[in-house]
Amino acid sequence: MNLQNIINSALEEDGVFNDITTREFISKDKKAKAVLIANKGGVLCGVECFIKVFKTIDKNCKIKVNIGDCSKIKKGDKILEISGRAHAILSGERTALNFLQHLSGIASITNEFVTAAKGSKTKIYDTRKTIPGYRELAKYAVRCGGGANHRMGLFDMVLIKDNHISLTNNLTEKINNFRRKHKNILVEVECENSAQVGHALQARADIIMLDNMGYAQTKKMIELIRKYSTKDYRPEIELSGGINRATAKKYAKLNAERISIGMITHSAPALDITLETTIN
Repeated sequence: MNLQNIINSALEEDGVFNDITTREFISKDKKAKAVLIANKGGVLCGVECFIKVFKTIDKNCKIKVNIGDCSKIKKGDKILEISGRAHAILSGERTALNFLQHLSGIASITNEFVTAAKGSKTKIYDTRKTIPGYRELAKYAVRCGGGANHRMGLFDMVLIKDNHISLTNNLTEKINNFRRKHKNILVEVECENSAQVGHALQARADIIMLDNMGYAQTKKMIELIRKYSTKDYRPEIELSGGINRATAKKYAKLNAERISIGMITHSAPALDITLETTIN
C-alpha cells in the first residue's frame, strides 16, 4: 500500500485544489489555527493520515500532536493543533476527518470486542470485509484497537469455505498434496455441521472455523474438536458469524482461540471527532 497515493486520490476526489467556496470567500493570505477535538470516547487511529493530508496541501503548515494512534481518548480531548494557511485547513478538513473518523471507528469497535473477550484466551480477528483499496489501513486500525489480523488477502493463507468444499473431492488428499508443495502456509477449513468438522479433523486442518452456528452447537463442536485433539495435533478453533457486542463475552468464555468479526471493518460507525478553526 502506498499511503501517499491513497491520500492523493482522496484529495483529487474531493476537488481540494479547486475548492470554489474557500477560493472565492476567504483571502488567499489569511492564516488560521485549528484544534482537533474528540466529541466521543474511543480509540484513536489515523493521525498519520490526518497529518499527511494537510502536509500534502501545504507542506509549511505546522502540526502539534498531543495524542497519538492507539491511544484511548475521551470526550473533550484535544488531539492535535494545526496552524497555517486558512485555504489549506478549510479545504483539507473533510478528507482528513474522513480518514481519522473511519479508522478510529474501526479501532474503537474492535476494542469493545477485545474488552468483551478479556479474561479468556480468545483473540478478536478481522476479516477481508473491507473497503476496496483501504485494507491495510483498516487492518492497522484493528491492531490499534487490540485486535489481530486474519489473512491479508487470498495469497497468504488457505481458507477452504463451503463453496470450495462443494467442488472438492477428498479434502484430506487435497490438503496433503498442498502441504507437500507449501510447508509454511496455514490451512483453515470452514465448517457448518459436525460432518464437516469430522472431515476437517481427518484432514488435520490447522484452524477449524465454526461458522454461523448457534451457541449450543458451537459448544458441542468445540468439545468434539478437543476430544479428537492430540499432543501432536491440536487445531486452533475460530468462531465466526452472528457474534455481536452483546454475545461476544458469552462466546469468548468457550475459550476458542479466535473469534472473527466482519462488522469491525465493514460496519464500524465513524468516531465523532471535529476540527474547530479560528482566525490566527
